[in-house]
Amino acid sequence: MRLLVVALAMLLAAPALAACPNAGLATETVTFVTATGRHPYKVEIAATPDEQTCGMMFRESAPPGTGMVFPFAPPRDAAFWMKNTQVALDIIFVGPDDRVVSIGDGKPFSRDLVPSGGITANVVELARGEGARIGLKPGDRVLGLRRK
Repeated sequence: MRLLVVALAMLLAAPALAACPNAGLATETVTFVTATGRHPYKVEIAATPDEQTCGMMFRESAPPGTGMVFPFAPPRDAAFWMKNTQVALDIIFVGPDDRVVSIGDGKPFSRDLVPSGGITANVVELARGEGARIGLKPGDRVLGLRRK
């Protein structure tokens, strides 16, 4: 029975997965500067509206040292959700001054909005716990972010 449920879920998700442009994205290195040092991450760039809508949906993991960045032009107040996102994420909102505005808790499959709490120029998603591991806090600097 469990196999049937899993197969049905995969069938229902297949059209959405096929339309989700989140593979083969360009990458850049983003470095978080915290009290514990510099922490680089190789992040994929979700640059287009379709790429940003899809984000990390349907992914089964968020490997260490990697993530995804969502650049916004113009900067704005933002909120993210985790629809169709299987992995728990730290959602890091970065202001136009390249400083962390806030760090949200992205719960798998949640449709609850995670608000930025301020004007955001970029959002970086990392595996949940990465922010705590590197001592990331609001006000910390972020280097290497692309401007749209």
